[in-house]
Amino acid sequence: MVIKHEEYRFLIDCGEGTQRQILRSGVGFKRLNQIFLTHGHLDHILGLGGLISTFMRWELIDEIEIYGSQHTLDRVNDLIFGVVLRGHKPPMPIKLMETHPGLFYETERFNITAFSVNHRGSNSLGFRFEEHARRPFLSEKAEVLEIPPGPCRRDLVAGKAITLPDGRKIKPDQVLGPEKPGTRLVVVGDVGKPEDLIDEVRDADGLIIESTYLKQEAELANQFGHTTAQTVAELAREAGVKKLLLTHISRRYRGKDILDEARAIFKNTFVARDFDVYQIKCGE
Repeated sequence: MVIKHEEYRFLIDCGEGTQRQILRSGVGFKRLNQIFLTHGHLDHILGLGGLISTFMRWELIDEIEIYGSQHTLDRVNDLIFGVVLRGHKPPMPIKLMETHPGLFYETERFNITAFSVNHRGSNSLGFRFEEHARRPFLSEKAEVLEIPPGPCRRDLVAGKAITLPDGRKIKPDQVLGPEKPGTRLVVVGDVGKPEDLIDEVRDADGLIIESTYLKQEAELANQFGHTTAQTVAELAREAGVKKLLLTHISRRYRGKDILDEARAIFKNTFVARDFDVYQIKCGE
């Protein structure tokens, strides 16, 4: 799973075969050096060995940053430094970034927050990507005021007043519309009690979450710290989520079975397949 926003790219978890799927998808390895791990179970980290080996051979990137709880990073440390490197120094820095619930990644346009997720004592984390609220630039008003494209418009978007060549002073309020909220995307890996996450996923424009079982095997789901299509659909409905994307489905089911159970409760649900691409927009 790769989350893309402008020039940023984040790889979410790295199960076995991730490197092969990246190649098949055409996504490529460029700028794919920030990896967020939901937890340390092998089906979510085992692909790091091959991926990092490739990065080292091809010298594609300057450094690698891997984010996760300490429990997760302990397992990653064993895999990378104990198995892949076997005591050798990597050709680029590999940074294991211990991540706690709360804000941990911030840019001028968006923030990323981590939160705790219940999954079999694994100190799992979920991730919430949130664009900052912004005021849209009203091109039609700029045209009426004869504001030329370029630095003048950029400064106004940034909230700075400008002076035009003819001496007129233009304030941002003259060309900016009312503030609009940014897009909010929430990513959850494996989860045993999704109902505990209602505040974390509330009003999300997109929620990516596991749906390993159908409701008929809810007892099995509870035993292994997973959830059902029905339960996550109920969560999406109660939390006011706009779009629900389901992953981590047991091979005992067809995707249609999972989809039918979830859509009976929450219509705007999709089962994410390999190489699918979804665009998440505010309010859609």
